[in-house]
Amino acid sequence: MRIALLAPLPPEQTGIADYAEHFRRALQGEGVEVLTPLAGILDPAAQLRRLHSFDWNRVDLVHAELGGGRFGEFQALNYLSTHYPQLPLTATVHDPERLIWRRAKLFWPLTLLERLPQPMPQAAALLANPLTLHEERRLARRLTRVVTLTRLGGECLRRRMGLSAERVVHIAHGNLALAAAPLPPLEPLRLLYFGFIYRGKGIEDLLQALAQALAAQPLRRQQVRLTLAGGSAPELTFDPAGNYLEGLRQRIGELGLDGLIDWQLDLPATDIAATLQAHHVMVLPYRESKKLAWLGAMRGTSGALSWANACGRGVITSNARAFAEEVAAGNGVTYAQGNVEALAEHLQQLLVDPQRVSQWGERAAQLGLQRQWPTTARKFAEMFQAACGKSAQ
Repeated sequence: MRIALLAPLPPEQTGIADYAEHFRRALQGEGVEVLTPLAGILDPAAQLRRLHSFDWNRVDLVHAELGGGRFGEFQALNYLSTHYPQLPLTATVHDPERLIWRRAKLFWPLTLLERLPQPMPQAAALLANPLTLHEERRLARRLTRVVTLTRLGGECLRRRMGLSAERVVHIAHGNLALAAAPLPPLEPLRLLYFGFIYRGKGIEDLLQALAQALAAQPLRRQQVRLTLAGGSAPELTFDPAGNYLEGLRQRIGELGLDGLIDWQLDLPATDIAATLQAHHVMVLPYRESKKLAWLGAMRGTSGALSWANACGRGVITSNARAFAEEVAAGNGVTYAQGNVEALAEHLQQLLVDPQRVSQWGERAAQLGLQRQWPTTARKFAEMFQAACGKSAQ
């Protein structure tokens, strides 16, 4: 089978690009030939020219990765659904319950609002939402199959897009097959935040919670360390509110956490597994965007969680997105997003009883075995075969 994959790919620094690269390699390992006709083409006009020039009759199916605030893949699927109506089209939707959430271009007079200070651009997106949702539903109904990484996300997407149940497929986020590594010594307890470092990830909540946990257990101050690891590209950490990294360092000092925090910025991909396995537990304090709440509920997952499973490490996570589903196997615990006291309580319990991380790690490793990329790729290959064998209901 030969497919065309429409997706961001490295060196783009996004979680979906990393996912797509592992996905591409795993499919090729299963004997699926994968072409990437839009790879490296970011300009919309250049993408359109490539859509016109590429021979789509060369492929059996087109699969796209939708999400991350990108529009090119959505627009390419729209083009193909119009010009090649017999070509099976499938997509993995990373941010259900919507496909793209907002339009690439607004129409007049909403374009005038985009030039004004906040919250006018957000108001423009909200006013355009009925049209955006109409366009999302129209494309969703043209897709042969849509894939979500969580069951909750699939159900929310199905309802919002008005799809039949058989059109929506759940295939969990794949992960690498890694050699098992024992937990490091339990003292000090090593906590890890892993992911892109920018506003909205709840890192401030984690720092505040750690300070509160240590205030309740002052004698255990030297028994814990927190590592902040992940991408810190300038476009992520510099914004109108100032330098986010410097703001975090200042907050660490204000909370009296100096000496307890380690930094591993711009972590190379080759060092991710070793870094995770040098820690006991991952902490993901994500908060859902209040602005996006006007448009819907994001019910996807996180690539960081798949790394935790692959490395056999448990997680403490907020209940944002569909994270509660991802730790339902006993590989960690959740707390209500934004509830710093609840997060502090979980951290305090670990300080008192660090042995809990062993059970979480065992459950995570079991999930990791079930979700290795070759197994995930086989599920996709089967879905592709079914999509090519019959049209959408």
